[in-house]
Amino acid sequence: MKINQPEENINYQRIEQAIQYLEKNFLHQPELNEVAEKVHLSPFHFQRLFTEWAGISPKRFLQFLTVGFLKNKLDETKNLIDAAEAAGLSSQSRVYDLFTTLEAVTPQEYKLNGSGIRIEYGFHETPFGLSLIGVTERGICWLSFITTDEDPTYELKKMKEHWHQSVFHQNQELTSSFITSVFGDRKEEKKLHVFVKGTNFQIKVWEALLRLPLGSVTTYQNIAEKIQSPKAMQAVGSAVGSNHIAYLIPCHRVIRKDGILGEYRWEATRKKSIIGWEMAKQTLSNE
Repeated sequence: MKINQPEENINYQRIEQAIQYLEKNFLHQPELNEVAEKVHLSPFHFQRLFTEWAGISPKRFLQFLTVGFLKNKLDETKNLIDAAEAAGLSSQSRVYDLFTTLEAVTPQEYKLNGSGIRIEYGFHETPFGLSLIGVTERGICWLSFITTDEDPTYELKKMKEHWHQSVFHQNQELTSSFITSVFGDRKEEKKLHVFVKGTNFQIKVWEALLRLPLGSVTTYQNIAEKIQSPKAMQAVGSAVGSNHIAYLIPCHRVIRKDGILGEYRWEATRKKSIIGWEMAKQTLSNE
């Protein structure tokens, strides 16, 4: 099995290191030279790398991840969604700007663990490091990130366990086009379709996540209320953590009500990277 890990992967690793360092030293507001030294780049190259990745400066990026900003963002998101629903726009609203639709396996397919389904897969670089994607005729059925120091084949093993009876074939060319659509300029790309296997409750949670606008955040409580199960926060948390399609089903947008980002299946710093990156993109599009 061939796994391509281009040299560009080191760029996300540097971004990740920079975010971690900025967070740890936020109180003394480290200068550009100090952060650049920690990621082994000249100040000029670090500033260029970070700005090419996020579109904004490192210091401005970090402002998106402060507790105060995120708490305000929680209120803003809730008001936005409530307003859309009040106007009868809850499913296909311009506010939601839905680019991803969801289809679940049938009960019979669920029982058979994906028997007979052909899955084309590939390993590809993204703005957030190396990823594994799986694609069927009915849509993207897997998207995960390879965590630091992890053997990439471990994620492949997990995908094969989830889609137990399926047929797998590595197809870098086909899956590359899907990665470009996922992480490229979504407004200029075709709508994407995801194909999932889960319980009815999990699917309700994932559908609620799909309605979260780009650059927004929400809480487990808000998701529970949206699916008419206000007391099921623990079950919602479990469903969020069981998501097998990273980024597209945006479980990274669920944070604690106190503004703390919390953990993430594919590393906490990656969650911070994605949220900050999305907020930066949204801010730039509105300027």
